[in-house]
Amino acid sequence: MATFKEINASDIKTGKSFLYQLVDIVQKNISGSDTRKKYSHFVTGGAGPGITSSLFHTIHDNNFSIQAANPVLDIAVGLFSGSNTVTGSVIAQDYFGNLIFPSQSVMMREKIDVYMQYAQLLLGSADSFFSSPIRGTDSDDRIDEAMFISFKRLFTRDEIRPQTFAMKLYTTAAITERDSGFNLIKTSESGSHIFTDVGSLGSQQTMFGGHVGAIRSSVSTTSEVGSLWYQKGVAVLDLKKITSGSQHVSGVIKAINANSPGGGAPVGTMVIGASGSGNSAVTSGNPKASFIPDLMVSASIDDILDHICSCRFSSGTYTAITFSNTTNVNSTLIYCRSKAAEFNYSSNPSFIDDSNTINVLEAGIEDRQQSFTYFTTIGLYDAHNNLLAIAKTSRPVEKSTERDLTIRVRLDF
Repeated sequence: MATFKEINASDIKTGKSFLYQLVDIVQKNISGSDTRKKYSHFVTGGAGPGITSSLFHTIHDNNFSIQAANPVLDIAVGLFSGSNTVTGSVIAQDYFGNLIFPSQSVMMREKIDVYMQYAQLLLGSADSFFSSPIRGTDSDDRIDEAMFISFKRLFTRDEIRPQTFAMKLYTTAAITERDSGFNLIKTSESGSHIFTDVGSLGSQQTMFGGHVGAIRSSVSTTSEVGSLWYQKGVAVLDLKKITSGSQHVSGVIKAINANSPGGGAPVGTMVIGASGSGNSAVTSGNPKASFIPDLMVSASIDDILDHICSCRFSSGTYTAITFSNTTNVNSTLIYCRSKAAEFNYSSNPSFIDDSNTINVLEAGIEDRQQSFTYFTTIGLYDAHNNLLAIAKTSRPVEKSTERDLTIRVRLDF
């Protein structure tokens, strides 16, 4: 039978420790068609081929068709309902208060809904707006066109460690070539910038969504471009500040029309800005179209995210986003103490012979040999003798009448 000893309150200590892990996300994982998964959540109706699009894209650390691939982050874009980008596009409002947009705009309500969902999650109100600086009230501080990056719990663990976040982005970029299936082939990027939460350790604030720190340009740390929500694992970035929002854009995007307006674009698409060169050049009604507001209004979320992920993050093997996560480890330390005269007997049947005499190593000198044991297992029981936990030693530990022994059992959770 096992030997029991009551553990006193003084033998139980609690503590807390932290584990840190570096997370590194490379460019090709964000830009790759086999690592960036799309979801057909949105489908238009009406005339023409219509538009099928995602509301967000999920970035994986490997080909997402492989079972071992892990989702790393979700990326989405959203528009604040009171922004000039939205109010400048609205043409009417129906009886129920729903905004009505022209046919040249795509998924405007969905872009507004994405923004409102993050505002509800992080700010506590769907009608609130994000700003940079975090509590800015000036119209220039308000984030009207936002990019949201939500890191998965597997990689953020309990929170993102402050002052470890960094992201490389290109302020100007373009898709230079597509294949016959309208898939991206080549891109061109310039003006790389590093955005980081440097200096946020001593200046982070607490809001509805938890601790939040400012994301700044590494070139000018006084220039805030967004916010990082450490416990939620969400980065909110102002597209006007992290990209050249006024950059002229041109090319072919998905649209609700049965016939392409020229230039050899596929059916069900629209030419924005100017595209092509020489005799193949075509223009839309707005040849001076820019990234903000034109592309944000006229393009589907899939088209916008294709541009951001493929061009702005580039497609190389360099690091695109990195941070260190934090795992909180709560520990209970239980000190199991045995005095010299305790636990020198084993309940193992082989410890005694048929006559209940302790088996000895050398027969004939029983009176000169002291009883000793080897610890291998400790069981922790409650007040009703229910076994709660079992601790195993890394190797057998000798116990005899000549030594006291203390074994520390650590429970982490």
